[in-house]
Formats: sequence, structure tokens, C-alpha cells
Amino acid sequence: MVILDGGLATHLEALGADLRDELWSAKVLLENPAVIRQAHLDYFAAGAEVATTASYQASIPAFVRRGLSPAEAEDLILLSVHLAVEARDAHGSGTVAASVGPYGAYLANGAEYTGDYDLDEDGLTDWHRERWHILAGSEADLLACETIPSYTEARALKRLLAETPEMRAWVSFSCRDGERINDGTPLKEAAALFAGDPQVIAVGVNCTAPRHILSLIGQIKGKPAMVYPNSGELWDAASHSWLGLADPMEFGQAAAEWNAAGSAFVGGCCRTTPEHIRQIRAHLTGEPTG
Repeated sequence: MVILDGGLATHLEALGADLRDELWSAKVLLENPAVIRQAHLDYFAAGAEVATTASYQASIPAFVRRGLSPAEAEDLILLSVHLAVEARDAHGSGTVAASVGPYGAYLANGAEYTGDYDLDEDGLTDWHRERWHILAGSEADLLACETIPSYTEARALKRLLAETPEMRAWVSFSCRDGERINDGTPLKEAAALFAGDPQVIAVGVNCTAPRHILSLIGQIKGKPAMVYPNSGELWDAASHSWLGLADPMEFGQAAAEWNAAGSAFVGGCCRTTPEHIRQIRAHLTGEPTG
């Protein structure tokens, strides 16, 4: 069993970062990288064994669109990994997973929640390739392909895995219900893409409502299952607020159920905090955290 971290952007906001930008958490790489290191440290202190880097929305095209040169963009992507490595080393243990966010995150138009893309498999492979090789050649221990909403995008990432045979990865899909990823493909079919791939350490689900997780675990065969759902809250456009806050203790209790159902990796995604991770560790191991 491995305990993952929680929502990096959520904790960055709690530490004072303003993420109202299409770069989202990658914006902080430009403005205040030290706070990213602190966020990783806080998750390690809460009991996480993995630091997932701030590269989810950090891509060469996104930074170039902001006015940086390709070389400056590459430096920022590598910085996201270095900050996590520094936090890991200061903590004394842990794994650094370099986040590979979906093409939809770059589009910043909601496509990461639908998989409705304007690129085919070849186009997606080409779009991901430069960042993929930067991260695969970094200090990261593995690549975290996460919030993948599209079967076609998953096929593109599988092609890139073959280009970096020395690099391990996990692949985690975002799902619309208890059976299908966001583009409508059955998770069972999407997960089967990676069942025989020796580079893939786990296949899972993230940025998905907790109520779907138990059902989705049952769809993953051939690889250890991984789950790190969001808090289950819903955005209320009328009040401009989140409704239905998931209590960290309840989240920890649910995590114990997910682990018992077969998930070997458990953590949190959007709107989860170090306290959620602290509760996961308490419910899964009974160990106190510092």
C-alpha cells in the first residue's frame, strides 16, 4: 500500500497562492516556487509517500503562449521536479512523480472533463512528446499520467512510454460515473491498454467523485489499482462557492474501504488537503503523523 499526496493546487491556495489563471498551479512556478516546495513538505509531513509535481498544467506551448521562450519553459518544467526532489530530500524519504496532465488542461476550456479534443492520436502524441521527454529525463522517479479523459489520449501516452523504455509511470483516468472514463469509454477497456505493460506500475482513477470509486476499482484488471478522487464537492455557480465539503475523517474512512476493495495506492485530488492525507494514513495504518 502506498499513500499518495492530495490536491496540490488546493493547498497552494491555502498557502496564499492566487491560481486564477489558465496556467493554474504552473503559474506559481513563475511567481513563488518556494511555496510549491512548502506544499510538498506539508503533504509529506501529513503522511504522504509521494510528491506529485506542479507540472500538470506546465507545458512548452502554455508557457510560450505566456511570452516565455521554449528554453525558459523547459527550465520551469524541470523546476517543478526539482522542488519536489528538494522536499523529498528534506523529509528524508519518498517518491517524486512528475505530473503529465492531459491535453485538455492546456486547452483550459473544460475538455479535460470531457475528452472532446481537436487532435487525433498522432496529434496528441506529438503534442505530449516534448514535455514527456523533458520529464522522463528529469530527476523524477516516475511519470504520473493523470486525469486522462480520453481513450485516444491514453493510446498516445502508451506510444510515448515505448519511446522511454527506462521510465516507469502510472496512468490514472478521470471518470464520469462508476463505469466509464469521461469520453464514454468503459474504464475496463481503457485500463486494459496498460495491463501487460511492464513500465506501468499502476492504473487508476483520479479527479472523480468518491461515490464512484468502489465500482471503478472493480474495473481495473492486470495492474495494481490506484485511486485519488476529489473531495466530492460540487461548485455552485449561483453562490460562487463549493458545496458538500467532504469531511477529512470520512474521507479517511472511505480510503480504508477503497484499500480493502483492492486499491494499492490511495490519495486525494482536487479540494483535498494535508488533513485528508493525515486521515488516510491514520485509517490505513494506525500510524500517527508529524
